[in-house]
Amino acid sequence: MSDAPPPPDQAPGAPHPRDAARLFGQARAEGDFLAAYGSDRLHHGWLLTGPEGVGKATLAWRIARFLLATPPAEEDGLFGAPEPPATLDIDPEHPVSRRILAGAEPGLTSVTRTVNDKTGRMPDEIVVEDIRRLGKFFGLSAADGGRRVVIVDSADQMNTSAANALLKMLEEPPARTTLLLVSHQPSRLLPTIRSRCRILRLNPLGPHDMQAALDQAGADLPADTAHLTALAAGSVGAALRLLALDGTRLYAELIAILASLPRLDRQRALALAEAAAQRNAGERFDLLLMLIDTALARLARTGAAGQPPAPEAAPGEAEILARLSPDPRRGRAWAETAATITARARHGQAVNLDPAALVLDTVFKIQDTAGKSR
Repeated sequence: MSDAPPPPDQAPGAPHPRDAARLFGQARAEGDFLAAYGSDRLHHGWLLTGPEGVGKATLAWRIARFLLATPPAEEDGLFGAPEPPATLDIDPEHPVSRRILAGAEPGLTSVTRTVNDKTGRMPDEIVVEDIRRLGKFFGLSAADGGRRVVIVDSADQMNTSAANALLKMLEEPPARTTLLLVSHQPSRLLPTIRSRCRILRLNPLGPHDMQAALDQAGADLPADTAHLTALAAGSVGAALRLLALDGTRLYAELIAILASLPRLDRQRALALAEAAAQRNAGERFDLLLMLIDTALARLARTGAAGQPPAPEAAPGEAEILARLSPDPRRGRAWAETAATITARARHGQAVNLDPAALVLDTVFKIQDTAGKSR
């Protein structure tokens, strides 16, 4: 098995979005697109938004497959307009489906971060050269006048030059071209890009759809998925990441540290910090910071709502959250602490602060808030 990381548009532990046979929990978004298609108001630019890991990329590939396999209405014959399609499903044996799975569909291309030819490294951004390559795609593909589809995943990762280059394409789109922009944080996009796209909003998945999506991904699930579902907050991508990095156990350890507050179990805190500093623990360290942010957010919600979020994300979590954040005043204190810790963590990562020191600094800040909240 290859140790190479997955492509930028594929979540670790998950199949590539083009390989997903079904999309779960997003019937409304699919219906909105089909309604636009059926009413002959197919916009050239679509912005697929929602939390990370809820199926935006999967929907983009489904739309692309549908558009390339479904002839425009005027090509359907001389016997009147056909009934609008009721589903985005395309037979997996359809030639377009086969070509997409093989990466050989001439009418489709995707834009992601690409390895820099000079450095051999994967940048953090989609750069202008990635967008300019579309010129060759538009020049060589669909010579027969068929549709062309571009998927940008994720559009949030475009730098300013790339975003401006894409904006020009949205302002003057090539004929019969549909651009599908996957965006986890649309506020990061140029307002002019947002204004030139029709928005499809995808929502977090419910427990039943989460289970079905994880089964489709071939995830090795625990017997009880309640804690995993609560932590993932309706995101299949987040659930797969938690499974791959033993995230539910890590969160349970974090909750055990919170249970010791305000005195703090220093031995447990040191063990947590040392684990974050281990060699090749970069992904686990990033996950730990995310879980700390999750715990603080759940503390803030507990104080604001007067009760802990349900269901629990770790054994005994509800009682601990209620004790540490019993009222709105303390809920606000935890929200302020979360904002401070997030800023300090980002700064610490930017200056390559020792992960163990950063974790301990974070834990001591949490202890300080717990002490003041008594």
